[in-house]
Amino acid sequence: MSTQQPLRVVVADDQALVRTGFRLILESEGIEVVAEAEDGEQAVSAVRRTRPDVVLMDIRMPVLDGLEATRRILGDPAADRPSRIIMLTTFDLDHYVYAAMAAGASGFLLKDVTPEHLAAAVRLVRTGDALLAPAITRRLVERFARPDAPTAAAPHRELGTLTPRELEVMALLARGLSNAELAARLQLSEATVKTHVARILGKLGLRDRAQVVVAAYETGLVAVGAAPEAP
Repeated sequence: MSTQQPLRVVVADDQALVRTGFRLILESEGIEVVAEAEDGEQAVSAVRRTRPDVVLMDIRMPVLDGLEATRRILGDPAADRPSRIIMLTTFDLDHYVYAAMAAGASGFLLKDVTPEHLAAAVRLVRTGDALLAPAITRRLVERFARPDAPTAAAPHRELGTLTPRELEVMALLARGLSNAELAARLQLSEATVKTHVARILGKLGLRDRAQVVVAAYETGLVAVGAAPEAP
């Protein structure tokens, strides 16, 4: 019998219809929606009150936008285990999404996501993985990444702590390869790949794969415009 606790979610969107639709979808999948919020301030308060596993966060909301709400939630020193955040947007190339990923969001979804994909995405980020659609994410990062950005400074200083293999894994992650594809490419087990990814996160002080992708471009490890790797 599974001892895993029910998956708990906060839905933050200024449109009541969107919140209701997402609640119905998630609850039909056995996922508990512990709170709803119609603006960023309500989202921050709801997260601090309920400590959910995952937050579905609209980018454009009144009072406080989703980006600043994300920064406040992930920067909360009182949170032993910060919630994972999935950004919601109607645009697949939006600089707010990129900024949210740099701030620590675990990925993004378009609001017209299918019910099956929505539930799967929430379950995926709960496990600590990042929700990255490789083609969209790569275009997003290449469009907005700036090697001279202040956010690049700390990871850039720490790149020297990575082994050659870890640098190789990081570069391939940034080009959109999954763990399975990485394992096949490098002739490693998936467990070994996961270990490399965990070490990269620890050494660079990054939250998840989304931030690894951002850091790889902003530090120049992967050049903007470089051809994607084939699995």
